[in-house]
Amino acid sequence: MSGNIAPVINALSVDVEEWFQVGAFEATIDRADWDDLESRVADNTARVLDLFAAAGVTATFFTLGWVAARQPRLIRRIVDEGHELASHGWDHQRVFTMDADNFRADLSRAKAALEQAGGVAVTGYRAPSFSIDAGTPWAHRVLADEGYAYSSSVAPLRHDHYGWRDSPRYAWRPVDGSALVELPVTVAEVAGRRMATGGGFFRMLPAALTDFALRQVNRAAQPGVFYFHPWEVDPGQPRVGHAPLRSRVRHYARLGAMAGKLDGLIRRHEWGRVDHVVERLAA
Repeated sequence: MSGNIAPVINALSVDVEEWFQVGAFEATIDRADWDDLESRVADNTARVLDLFAAAGVTATFFTLGWVAARQPRLIRRIVDEGHELASHGWDHQRVFTMDADNFRADLSRAKAALEQAGGVAVTGYRAPSFSIDAGTPWAHRVLADEGYAYSSSVAPLRHDHYGWRDSPRYAWRPVDGSALVELPVTVAEVAGRRMATGGGFFRMLPAALTDFALRQVNRAAQPGVFYFHPWEVDPGQPRVGHAPLRSRVRHYARLGAMAGKLDGLIRRHEWGRVDHVVERLAA
């Protein structure tokens, strides 16, 4: 009988941003200089799209409005190939640096650019650097008021840049009276400790940790949520030599290994778009 049980579908997601828009460089590269820097997001995301097509999977692309306004052809390709287009905010400003009014304005500006470029409704959101936490109790209410179906903006652990350790580990409804779902990124639990698995953690640590985390949550009949960035498959990107050493290590380590690790991970598990995973949970 157990062989007839359908496998749990995990949520595959990509946070679409330029190499210079990351949290590691936010204190090093001035936002006013962004348009003067080399754009690599279209080529990097195209590599990701090709990888997904070869593996026969669809995913959610949480995309900055700033990128959508400058790369409309890329946005149309994402949509045309069957992936979900969702919001990553306008320009990677962390939610806990804003108040509710500024957050609402950021959401509105990003959504307008994404929907104009993609020609589809945007109903999903991921905060830059998972920056919805215990200190932003108003953020989920704003998302609900703005008509979003789900958020995937919480990292349920402690980290030096982000995290909400006391958040539920699995999908939950953060706003009373609203159908809005928060689908936290997947963490592994080892000896009572929560360990991150996506993005740079997947790139730098053994892939077995992410496999373990996915199997762990799937055994609980819960979907995993995996994320990474297009710049992580680009070992040829420019180097920011004046950034702090810790930031450079986190950003540049094992970029050349990432594409192969991703291909293996995708082929070892079952994957789908985040919106489809949320719909299955609601059903």
